[in-house]
Amino acid sequence: MPIDATLLLIGKDTVETLLQTEDLLSAVREAFVLHSEHAGRVFPVVRERLHTGGIFGIKSGDVASQNLLGFKAAGFWPNNRQLGGEPHQATVMLFDPTTGRPNAILDGNAITTARTGAAGGLGLRQLARPDSSRLCIFGTGVQARVQLTYALRMLPAVREVRYVSISNEPDEGFEAPFRDRCNIELATRCNDAVAVSDVVITATPGGGPLFDADAVQPGTHLTCVGADTVGKRELPAGVLDRAGIVVDDVEQARSIGECQWAPELPCTEIGDLLRGAVQFERKNQDITVFDMTGLALQDLTVARLLHSSALASGMGTTVAWPW
Repeated sequence: MPIDATLLLIGKDTVETLLQTEDLLSAVREAFVLHSEHAGRVFPVVRERLHTGGIFGIKSGDVASQNLLGFKAAGFWPNNRQLGGEPHQATVMLFDPTTGRPNAILDGNAITTARTGAAGGLGLRQLARPDSSRLCIFGTGVQARVQLTYALRMLPAVREVRYVSISNEPDEGFEAPFRDRCNIELATRCNDAVAVSDVVITATPGGGPLFDADAVQPGTHLTCVGADTVGKRELPAGVLDRAGIVVDDVEQARSIGECQWAPELPCTEIGDLLRGAVQFERKNQDITVFDMTGLALQDLTVARLLHSSALASGMGTTVAWPW
């Protein structure tokens, strides 16, 4: 048995240093296309509530043609806020599919934030009206920030941004990074902010409907991030019925996403759109929804990118991991 085997540890700072936007978008797009082509497998999701009040989950999968195998163990621990920490916690592991030996352990928080932001950006590019100029976002946390960052990148016509905070108070820390790119202000009336917006992004813990269904006007695109567990939702009843629904994975969306509340409705996987297997032409009056639950393949293609980049650049920490 090899006694000189090693394991590469890639922490948060290294992940953030190595993640370049265009490479990240390509890796996430590849994950969706692999899923659409059935070239990559997504294994059943584990998502369980814990006695501590947290939620623990595992998303795993493989791509046989690339010898890519791994999982992300992640969840949500709301009590972390009282400790001054991030409620979302995640760790990604890559394995050698031939031997089962681990190749790398990566900070999953940074990966999850980045790949979810990139997925939202790809969805906006496919589904939102290119001339969208007004955006409403629910949430001011890490995911809200990255979603807004990609929205402003993908939709350069967006100039007016209204945000809804959990405290209903202005959030200077949220506003500051975006002031040079848009006019950003707190929304004091949720329904009014939704009604005048071309794009609505919901990036909250998914505790319940965030606005009334009749606030959503024809022509609106909605990106939904927060529903990723049984019982979670951000959209009110009646919105999905009026919308063209796009998901990352049909079965997963109907199990733990917004589509769990209307599983009978037809929906299209974004990978089918990205590779041209399904044609989509948005009419100006169409309402569209991108229900994002997160694919294991996104974590794996991004982790593979990071692993290769870290090896090439000599970054990360190598530790002995003998058989």
